Amino acid sequence: MVLRVPPRSAAAAKSSRRLEPCPLLPARPYVRAARGLAGGSTALLLAVRCRTAEALSDALCRCYWAPPLEVRVMALPVEEWRLCAARRWAALEPAVRERLASSSLHDTLRLGCGLLRPEAEALSRLCHRARAGKEPAAARFYREEGNRLFGRRRYGAAVRLYSQAASHELPGCPEVSVCFANRSAALFHLGHFEVCLEDIARAESHGYPDRLLPKVLLRKAECLLCLGRLQEAADALSVVESKIAMDGIMTTHQTLLKKLSQLRIKIHEKESCPEPAREAHDDIQRKLEIWEENDSISGASSSLTLNFDRERGRHLVASQDILPGQNLLKEEAFVSVLCPGESLLLQDSSETAWDTRVTNADLYCHRCLRQLLASVPCRGCSYAKYCSQNCADVAWEQYHRTECSLGALLLTLGVFCHVALRTVLLAGFAEVSRLVEWSHDDDKDLHNLEARCKHPSEAPDTRTGTRGIPGCNDNGQYQSSYQAVFNLLPHAEKHSPEHKFLCMLSVVAICKQLQEAGLEAAVLNQESSEKWSKPKTCEKTSGELSPELKIMAEAMLRHVLQLQCNAQAITVMQESGSGDGAVVNKKPVRLATAFFPVLSLLNHSCCPNTSVSFSGTAATVRASQPIPSGQEIFHCYGPHRCRMRVAERQQLLSQYFFECHCQACLDELESDVKSVVSMRNSFCCPSCWASIQGEDMLCCSNEACAISVSRESLSCRLWDLQQQIKKALELLRDGKADQAIKMLLKCQMDARNFLSPEHLLMGEMEDHLAQVYATLGKWQDAARHLERSIEIVEMHHGPSSVEMGHELFKLAQILFNGFAVSEALSTIQRAEEILSVHYGPQSTQIQELQEMKTCLLELPRSILQRT
Repeated sequence: MVLRVPPRSAAAAKSSRRLEPCPLLPARPYVRAARGLAGGSTALLLAVRCRTAEALSDALCRCYWAPPLEVRVMALPVEEWRLCAARRWAALEPAVRERLASSSLHDTLRLGCGLLRPEAEALSRLCHRARAGKEPAAARFYREEGNRLFGRRRYGAAVRLYSQAASHELPGCPEVSVCFANRSAALFHLGHFEVCLEDIARAESHGYPDRLLPKVLLRKAECLLCLGRLQEAADALSVVESKIAMDGIMTTHQTLLKKLSQLRIKIHEKESCPEPAREAHDDIQRKLEIWEENDSISGASSSLTLNFDRERGRHLVASQDILPGQNLLKEEAFVSVLCPGESLLLQDSSETAWDTRVTNADLYCHRCLRQLLASVPCRGCSYAKYCSQNCADVAWEQYHRTECSLGALLLTLGVFCHVALRTVLLAGFAEVSRLVEWSHDDDKDLHNLEARCKHPSEAPDTRTGTRGIPGCNDNGQYQSSYQAVFNLLPHAEKHSPEHKFLCMLSVVAICKQLQEAGLEAAVLNQESSEKWSKPKTCEKTSGELSPELKIMAEAMLRHVLQLQCNAQAITVMQESGSGDGAVVNKKPVRLATAFFPVLSLLNHSCCPNTSVSFSGTAATVRASQPIPSGQEIFHCYGPHRCRMRVAERQQLLSQYFFECHCQACLDELESDVKSVVSMRNSFCCPSCWASIQGEDMLCCSNEACAISVSRESLSCRLWDLQQQIKKALELLRDGKADQAIKMLLKCQMDARNFLSPEHLLMGEMEDHLAQVYATLGKWQDAARHLERSIEIVEMHHGPSSVEMGHELFKLAQILFNGFAVSEALSTIQRAEEILSVHYGPQSTQIQELQEMKTCLLELPRSILQRT
């Protein structure tokens, strides 16, 4: 949840004239003022982040509601290809299946290279259903849709459609300049003046029609004026005047001339009355975090050491006492791949209309994962989009010149295959070949980590340092390098033979496509990377892979298998819906899949002692609780003691090929005490509301009440209740807030008859009611319901959990908007204390809380005394 706040000067607060928009502030906007409501004794805090320094609206703080995490992973190939591979596996001779099942990765590739041929045609058909190429007809469709939404003043949606149109235009096509120009107009209306200028420059460089230039150049002058770059604005106006004079006075230019005259007056006014300098506030905005990097582990704190033993493998241990919130690890992903949206996958070939749904591919840079405002499209495909030309150039140089023509195939085969390909491309053939050959050396078997686990006497002696631990270099340093990635465990002997066969066929399909497309030289780093050059089709028709591509395929197969246990999901909070109104829904989504070799050193615990956060492609690990010297550093792989029973956790963790023996699991397995989840997500007696116990048939714990009820009937009742809650939320999305409240209150009454008061769903209903009341601007009601929800969240997750921090963040926004100053300040302090531990003092959440606090503390003393 994020608070948006308008900066405001005292002069602007008193002025009644309509002010022109000014530039977007840097990353840390600030809160300056409050406005009294006419005729009222209370005031409304303005808390909508303007895109300008002066312009203010009467809108409220936009509260961001986030539901629980729902992750949709498109890691594996599409279902049709998985079924095709399964049929191929079943059709193999038993002896061949047995050999493949027991073979090393090297032998698996050698035996399996010829097995793809019968299935290649089916895979090719599947690839035709994933759209990644340039389609001029699609460009026209998206451009026209963008024009339609622009006319309806839905500028944000128009920007995204113009971006999609630009991504489908062919290189050198003049129509792409129209896409950029149209997008610049939408960006101007949204107040993104710097980005608008970039799009105007793109339109000019791509040959924007000369007859339309005056309008675009005038927009450029307006942007420069709004940004306070007066001389540049004046120069731009002179260019517009010259252009119009050269073309002759035409009726179509009369409006432009009138606007030009108005802009000259505004420039003169701004030159006569310069704006007062804004107060410096950076000194109190950010605190530098103390950081001393480890000499042996790249990106890790000096308070950690790398150890190895038979039971735990490689792991990190505290070498000194660690405080909550202390930074333990900062690591840039060795490789990351954006998870595609569903609309890009497996569209029915019979469809004639293009999909206008927004996906990750439209919202984030495909290289650095920054949020996109105006994307720079790849010139070779319609899929890859970047935040800047620099990101596009770097991606092309490092890997995209190889991936570009394989877009449909990579979308079909899934993110894990894509990560595997990009990993070897980033590493380079020389390093890949060195490590693959090293893995073949029989004399090095005992240097393999899995072999060492079977031969504990051969395990490295960590008392003498990290030298000899797999993944470390010759100097004993464990770096975020390809060598460290290569040494992550693939667990080849633990994957099912069918799964290994599927992965092998997929990897071979990629390498054969590289060979047929004439990209082998690029993959092997044997040719210069001429920008945007199209690959030459290879004349070689043999189905056999070259020896070099077999080496790359073997490494890729290793990486695909590694990813099941070592893939790290990069997650972000993403807005959903239109974004209009006081309340904006946000949900956590899986943005990308990545290899973080140092982060992968952290073992799992169902009750971890760290928190992990992401910024772009970088991960930061912080201590979430005091960690004494000698204690292992743990990370939660997903199943947490506060969210699942021990049996559910163990089942989910089986995909990582280990049985969890963390303290939380041991406590639940070795004692008669029920799990936190079991106790708090329990049913109550429908008659007397006492707790009910049992397995299939539940009996009331109150001896005076002889009620018994089947678990199945209560589970069906719970499912019906959840469906009613969904309908209530649909009413809210349709703008029927009053009906949503009535339905949610009825759901609450029903729930009290069979759910325990601390059941998580009881808290969720309170949260939903708070959301609806916030939408209506009924802040006191919203705060009351949210406080009840927070009580249940605290029971489930603990008073210092990150979940508690997020809930307090929402409550702070509600109280801020409701002008409950003292309550807001105390809630801000609690939220700040918790979130600074999990995200650090420089996080966006902490900055937003500080903005609210600054705004409240700057209110007149008379108002503070009244509240």
